[in-house]
Amino acid sequence: MNEEILTGLLLEEQLELTLGDLCNACSQHAEWVIQLVDEGVLEPVGVEQRQWKFSAISLQRAQRAMHLQRDLGVNLAGVALALDLLDEIYTLRTRLGRFEVD
Repeated sequence: MNEEILTGLLLEEQLELTLGDLCNACSQHAEWVIQLVDEGVLEPVGVEQRQWKFSAISLQRAQRAMHLQRDLGVNLAGVALALDLLDEIYTLRTRLGRFEVD
């Protein structure tokens, strides 16, 4: 029997956060979130900043970005690269899992 302990944060898929909501959730200033958007880490819906809406995935990515910067001292370009690579690893592991036989 394969026993694995899964941990995570359950988020509502339809969650929409404003720029202010995202800033509050991450305890960061709007300038930091705007830098994440400029770097391609986050992709808001909406043309103007005051209209931006962020998904639950954006919240997770912003929190990961915050931890990478705070805990490891990674700059924004490095954060963008690290998050893209982590997403790719997750995708590949998911695909591999479909082919593994118990």
